[in-house]
Amino acid sequence: MQIKDVLLVPGAGAFFYDDQAAIRAGAIQDGFVYIGEPVTPGFTSIRIPAFSLSIGLVLGDDTVVWGDMMGVQYSGAGGRDPLFDASQISVFTSRVVVPRLLDVDVSRFRTSCAKVFKPVERQRLPSAVEYGVSQALLRAAAHLQRKTMAEIICTEFDLPLPTFRIPIYCQSGDAREINVDKMIMKGVDVLPHGLINSRQKFGVNGQTFMEFVRGVAARIRDFGRPGYHPVLHFDVYGWIGHEISLEPQQIADFICRVADSVPGFTLNVESPADFGSTQAQIENYAKIVSILDSRGSDARIVVDERCNTLEDIRLFAEAKGAHLVQIKTPDVGSLADTTRAVLVCKANGVGAYVGGSCTETDLSAQASVHVSMATQADMMLAKPGMGVDEGFSIVGNEQNRLLAILNRRATENVR
Repeated sequence: MQIKDVLLVPGAGAFFYDDQAAIRAGAIQDGFVYIGEPVTPGFTSIRIPAFSLSIGLVLGDDTVVWGDMMGVQYSGAGGRDPLFDASQISVFTSRVVVPRLLDVDVSRFRTSCAKVFKPVERQRLPSAVEYGVSQALLRAAAHLQRKTMAEIICTEFDLPLPTFRIPIYCQSGDAREINVDKMIMKGVDVLPHGLINSRQKFGVNGQTFMEFVRGVAARIRDFGRPGYHPVLHFDVYGWIGHEISLEPQQIADFICRVADSVPGFTLNVESPADFGSTQAQIENYAKIVSILDSRGSDARIVVDERCNTLEDIRLFAEAKGAHLVQIKTPDVGSLADTTRAVLVCKANGVGAYVGGSCTETDLSAQASVHVSMATQADMMLAKPGMGVDEGFSIVGNEQNRLLAILNRRATENVR
């Protein structure tokens, strides 16, 4: 049950790291490149290719199980960890984490995470390290026990085995129109994100955004298959607060107008405003939620920025500071904590959305599927990348494969 050796291999994430502060300040986009000087520490340009670091655990039978570390697209923003530096993370992992891994019994996932992720000088390990290493530890436990990763989560957290798929949510990136059509053709459950991350995309008084919302609903009505009725989900990156108001009442009024423009659809609005701190975000989001609920609106507030760690998620859930919490897996860190985060949301009657970032990899996406299915989250992100097709197939196929394995075992047990 011990690890014989540890491999560290640099790799690529599936998208790019972007300087959100520079984009928000008005950086001009020229093709795929942003023109201007970076603002957030660590960025050498406003948009840089995402990189990752793979960690391989060599087990006693010489099987190697892998996990991938990376940051999120908007690293260093909204209280998140700074820009992911693969070389620095590799040095830290070799010095601090590898000795711990070589001294742990990996047959029990939660126990091994607790031992490996102990603080260093009262400081938590970088969330990217926890994320990648926990993927490898979960795969190790699954290999040793000859189970799926979902079964390990269900056993260790005393959860029933999943019996059905969970809704998949796709994000469009900047290729909004083409990717919206792809999502409709493929029958995606929740769409389209929209990447409303600049004044140009939001528009004066939000008019450009509202037109886009109405346009997405029209495309669904025109080209969706009979009975297809997805949830509409738009991430506005705080632009309602920037362009309309930071007053909860006015934010709620605007969101209601948007929801009223697409009757019959559930409307998710992610990150309507950034109030500058976790506590301010909780208090003001809770007010917006309360106003929308009192009006019986079909709109739901989704929190992302300022809600990064398991403790942040607990605070938002307990305060009803959102209808739906994005559990941004690389920011939360350990997959054990992602599991706990979903359960905390459920215990408080708040929706749990296992998200993440377009900068992730196939391995991190597949591991996220098993946690999402085991906990029966309300929805999960199609990842990695921004192309729709790749992330949707990786996440959807892994869900289907998992259910096929579990159904076969259930049938065998009945016999």
